[in-house]
Amino acid sequence: MSAGTTVVVLIAAPPGLRGHLTRWFVEVAAGVYVGNPNPRIRDRLWSVLAERIHDGQAVMIEPAATEQGWSARTAGRDRWTPVDFDGLTLMARPRQNGQPWRPTNEVKQNGMIT
Repeated sequence: MSAGTTVVVLIAAPPGLRGHLTRWFVEVAAGVYVGNPNPRIRDRLWSVLAERIHDGQAVMIEPAATEQGWSARTAGRDRWTPVDFDGLTLMARPRQNGQPWRPTNEVKQNGMIT
């Protein structure tokens, strides 16, 4: 994968949105798109994806000046959310109530921890 490679994953996306992505990306598997658009095109595409995904899910992995060399954007319903842990991006799953996990300073009591 080259330094400028962008990956987009769509789940339950409207058909027109999938076709729109094929202008700048190659669909390598169902709902998985790989390409090398410039930052301006990538930002415009993300605006369209976030606006039109509705009940589906969209994830964009793009190059970034981070320790990992990439960053993630997510949109849609019941999506995994990128969370920063001291410069390391991890993905938090949605909870049963549909809200993503958020770090807090709470410490839960656990009889196994001493």
